[in-house]
Amino acid sequence: MSAAGDILFERRGVAGIVTLNRAHALNAITHAMVRALAAQLAAWAADEAVTRVVITAAGERAFCAGGDIRALYDLGRAGRQAQALDFFRDEYTLNAAIKRFPKPYVALIDGLVMGGGFGVSVHGSHRIAGDRFQFAMPEVGIGFFPDVGATWVLPRLPGELGSWCALAGERMRADDAVVSGIATHRVGSGRIADLRQALCGDDTVDVLLAGFAQPPANGELASRRPDIDRMLAGEGVQAILDRLDACGRSHDPGAAWAAATAATIRKKSPTSLKIALRQVRQGRDWSFEECMRQEFRIVARILHGVDFYEGVRAAIIDKDATARWRPPALADVAPAQIDRYFAPLEKELEL
Repeated sequence: MSAAGDILFERRGVAGIVTLNRAHALNAITHAMVRALAAQLAAWAADEAVTRVVITAAGERAFCAGGDIRALYDLGRAGRQAQALDFFRDEYTLNAAIKRFPKPYVALIDGLVMGGGFGVSVHGSHRIAGDRFQFAMPEVGIGFFPDVGATWVLPRLPGELGSWCALAGERMRADDAVVSGIATHRVGSGRIADLRQALCGDDTVDVLLAGFAQPPANGELASRRPDIDRMLAGEGVQAILDRLDACGRSHDPGAAWAAATAATIRKKSPTSLKIALRQVRQGRDWSFEECMRQEFRIVARILHGVDFYEGVRAAIIDKDATARWRPPALADVAPAQIDRYFAPLEKELEL
């Protein structure tokens, strides 16, 4: 297993530069890339000549669209769930290492960022959103769940934005990302190359970013926040859908949005929806380490389940968008079934 060419490392001035280099695959992260990045970060953490790390990506479409889902699907279908779980163990350990990294860690995000790309960026000290920035956690749509530390991040977004991200999986753009805290700075795409070069010099990261950043404008979610906070509150997915349905049938100005959001949520795996909402509700009271351990517990069960493989089949393999979830309805997913995903493992994640 080699990451040669898929992830590039260089030392430029005082900066360690990471480039995700799988533009043909929207820079999706492989197991080899995870291991290579973890090893390089450990080396740079100990190197006094490196004062900051900058992570960027090749191509203009995506910073990183997630993990290599097809490879994980193939492993699971071949009965090699233990090998797939090794990927997640290493990935979650890397997420924790980024959060604990002792130097500025600057992610230059000027394209799509989802799943695994979220994990190698959002836990860093500085997250820069370019004009092409689009963030989403659409995992419930493939029978999976928001992971890579989303259990920590999403509950800490303002209001019910975390619930909206987890259940609807819709995309958030640059200005909303800065306002919500997903990103720390807004920089125009035309200035990001200059910022990357400037970060290799001796000026402190915060001083440099103050000179490059622009104030965020009112994003698409600014006017929608009251509806999101009102309708996506509460403990049950069905109760959320009921509120959305009621609004959708009303003369409320947000009726069309509510109806569309309810329709979007109903396409997702019922089991994944219930897992995701529990993550958002309980994650607000957990430490980062507890969140990561819970995610590892969940993924260990999902890899031996049904919906993940059916979701990937429908979205990526056959591309027929007709996933047949099991169980097929929210009412068929008992609380005890969800409890099982969060139960301790014989071998827990060690961070």
